[in-house]
Amino acid sequence: MKNELNGVVDPADERLPLRSLVLFGMQHVLVMAASPITAVFLVSKALGFSDAVTVSLISATFFVCGLGSMLQSFGPKGFGARLPFVMVPGGAPIAIFLAIAQQTDVQTAVGAVIMTALFYFLALPVFRRLLRYFPPIVVGTMLLLVSVNLVRIYGVTITGKPGSEGFAAPIEVGLALITIVLTVVAARVLSGTLQRLAVMLGLVGGSLVALALGHMDFSGVLSGPVIAVPQLFPFGMPKFDPIAAIPLIVFSIISMAEATGQTIATAEIVGRRGDAHAIVPATIRGDAVMSLVGGLFGTSLIITSGENVGIVRATNVKSRYVTAMAGAILVLIALVAPIGRMATALPEAVVGGTAVIVFSIIGVIGIDLLRRVDLREHGAMFTLASALSIGLLPILVPGVYSQFPQWTQMILGNGLAAGTITAVLVNAVFSHHGAGSQPAETAPCLQSTAQGANE
Repeated sequence: MKNELNGVVDPADERLPLRSLVLFGMQHVLVMAASPITAVFLVSKALGFSDAVTVSLISATFFVCGLGSMLQSFGPKGFGARLPFVMVPGGAPIAIFLAIAQQTDVQTAVGAVIMTALFYFLALPVFRRLLRYFPPIVVGTMLLLVSVNLVRIYGVTITGKPGSEGFAAPIEVGLALITIVLTVVAARVLSGTLQRLAVMLGLVGGSLVALALGHMDFSGVLSGPVIAVPQLFPFGMPKFDPIAAIPLIVFSIISMAEATGQTIATAEIVGRRGDAHAIVPATIRGDAVMSLVGGLFGTSLIITSGENVGIVRATNVKSRYVTAMAGAILVLIALVAPIGRMATALPEAVVGGTAVIVFSIIGVIGIDLLRRVDLREHGAMFTLASALSIGLLPILVPGVYSQFPQWTQMILGNGLAAGTITAVLVNAVFSHHGAGSQPAETAPCLQSTAQGANE
């Protein structure tokens, strides 16, 4: 897209040399690789899948994530944001998918994914009318909650679950801290392209330290088949149970709100001109299509990733062709089995350390949005305070709503959902009474911000 004022190519549309595309694309892949691997291992272990089924699911998940990343990056015919996005299986959808499979069977869980993907298309026209209720105060709060929640989730990959054998082992925590330190050192000491690769260099450095300490095992990389072809309907034909699908459908609404925040944040980071809200429906259509494809291959919902938002901000590499290359690399990983097995060899503590600093940067983006809000103003102060109260409570105190009815736990027990809904409602109440910023002011605010970033 050309800048209409001076003919300069927008940063998101910059075409980098092939070598840079591969390096920066690989950085995205290394940071997000833990998500599909962890998701598949969690489901496979809980449902007792065989090794063959597990390998097939890993291949399918990488394949769909790769196709989705290219779809979001290129955005053909309004399907995809045309922004530097990477897609992953979300943590909450995996948990819901697993719960449905355990309560019914895996075919019903797959059917729920397909029905939810179709629901995205039905709900989008209504959701578009609600976008005006996501001003900077709401989006900034949402990103802050996303950051805290993801740091908590991936912190467990470093320490293990409390009470488990080897919980918080010094070597694991040490590897995570070393990875974080090496990332910061690379960002401070290096310059140019190497500085932009700080996240990947930190991960590689942490992996090398783990290898030297004997905490990496490549023995299984060359065993097994060389080519892995994802299988359609690996569990047989899906079963469609609307009642069983309700939890996943409810989450899809939350996912649309999360996609709104990620789209607005990324549009601002890359300096995309115009109303960032206008891009949101394209992001959600991309999520819907890839979730539908994912269901056909037996995965849970495949959605836009908050992980890469932090990478884009940390590296200042804004080209969507980088994430398109990341998508191509993911497809290659899916089809070439040894590459996928090598990705599984990365130490969890190192991946966790990388994830923690990247997700913390998402929180910084949220804080930057909140800086533009006058928090001394009565409505804004109570909007943020109430959203953080409701949102952080289930994140910091897991199980706080465990004695509540199951249907209420779906919303209240999800800190991101509860906090975002609270921010929207409280901000709307204060705005309605003239005590807060009007939601309609969001677009000009975001547009001016994007223009400032482009200058």
